[in-house]
Amino acid sequence: MFSFTSIGQYHQSLLEGTQTCVRAVDYYLQKIEASRRLNAFTVVYAKEALEQAQRLDQRRREGQPMGRLHGVIIGIKDVIAYKDHPLTAASGILSGFHSLYNATAVERLLAEEAIIIGSLNCDEFAMGSTNENSVYGKVLNAKDETRVPGGSSGGSAVAVQAGLCMASLGSDTGGSVRQPADFCGIIGLKPTYGRISRHGLIAYASSFDQIGIFASTIPDTALLLEIMSGTDEYDSTVSGNPVPAYTAELNKPAEKYRIAWFPEALDHPSIDPEISGAIRSKLNELAAEGHQVQAESFQLLDYIVPAYYVLTTAEASSNLSRYDGIRFGHRTDSSCTDLTILYKKSRSEGFGREVKRRIMLGTFVLSAGYYDAYFTRAQKVRRLLFEQINELYKSYDFVIMPVSPVTAFKSGEKLDDPIAMYLADIYTVMANLVGCPAIALPLFTHSGGMPFGLQVMAARFDELSLLKFAQQLCKS
Repeated sequence: MFSFTSIGQYHQSLLEGTQTCVRAVDYYLQKIEASRRLNAFTVVYAKEALEQAQRLDQRRREGQPMGRLHGVIIGIKDVIAYKDHPLTAASGILSGFHSLYNATAVERLLAEEAIIIGSLNCDEFAMGSTNENSVYGKVLNAKDETRVPGGSSGGSAVAVQAGLCMASLGSDTGGSVRQPADFCGIIGLKPTYGRISRHGLIAYASSFDQIGIFASTIPDTALLLEIMSGTDEYDSTVSGNPVPAYTAELNKPAEKYRIAWFPEALDHPSIDPEISGAIRSKLNELAAEGHQVQAESFQLLDYIVPAYYVLTTAEASSNLSRYDGIRFGHRTDSSCTDLTILYKKSRSEGFGREVKRRIMLGTFVLSAGYYDAYFTRAQKVRRLLFEQINELYKSYDFVIMPVSPVTAFKSGEKLDDPIAMYLADIYTVMANLVGCPAIALPLFTHSGGMPFGLQVMAARFDELSLLKFAQQLCKS
């Protein structure tokens, strides 16, 4: 019988000969097949995953050294390039497209002998908070199949939640890793902007997007981050900062930290009182354990969602203009000689409703007469937010926030109210606006039966402290 608790435990069982990579792949393929109703995967690479597992087992039998992800079974969100495999961003506009190259993050996983078992469902072009905006249909929350798994990386979250792979990759533009992690009761990490190369990640909003990690343990999260991080000649926005030895540093003694929290966040009218109460109790526990815990007023909270959606939709309008039916994407079957009509028909047929909504909003805020009123003002809010958060990190190590104001809600509940859906991102978009790392930790269970946790944000490029503190929180 195969079981998985962590990468370390799995590797130990391989070395002892009590498990094999083939047995692990067989186990996950069976679980994926039995869980097809969850709709987490868009494509499963069964044959090649088994072939790779056989090669790895043979290498091990020959006494060759194991890579750091030897035989680790990983799923990747359908916005991350995997050479010669489907890459559609869960959109009709890219139907039938196969990637011509590997994303840098995928290349680094494969170099350490990971096994990519499949591509994972998501909101179209990573635009959504429920994983209901996909050409492949909605993803179901394995904890309660009447509820959403969160989005846009809902398939990536459910794959780990339901035990369909050992870890998965998602992308986080405004909370698309942390919010589904919260709804599904697993760990979700958004690294600092520029920590992991975006080469091979289909762009939604280029100054916000970051590849993120879903896992069941902090050491597994740290290992994946350590492997994927670092410089990349194909991405001019990636950081040249040294990559710490995250996994080794986790084992060092626990520290006492300086922690800030915002009354405006925990007292916000949108938040479930039970979520607010649980986080307040945890803050009191941390203070009792000797951490410095202090409330800090933060007046910009209600400005960050409008600023985020103005800026990201503007960038989306630019990024998605390449999908025109000529250079990229679906081309209408209609015969027409007018190029403008061809563009309109191809995009109308290929893009879904939410993507069209955001493209139109982004085009509007960039248009003459409205640019200064919306886009320029949103950039000023972003700059002000960046300055205030950086000033805060001079006095504190972390900011603790909720991940979402509510637990996972019913499928279809918010589809007809996009404003309510956007406002649900109130606690997650801040980390993307300022580019700092943030992690969602599954610490609580609501009286309604659904999991929820808290979010910890740290200063830019201080993932090491963030992971060490997260390890303390998960053990407490």
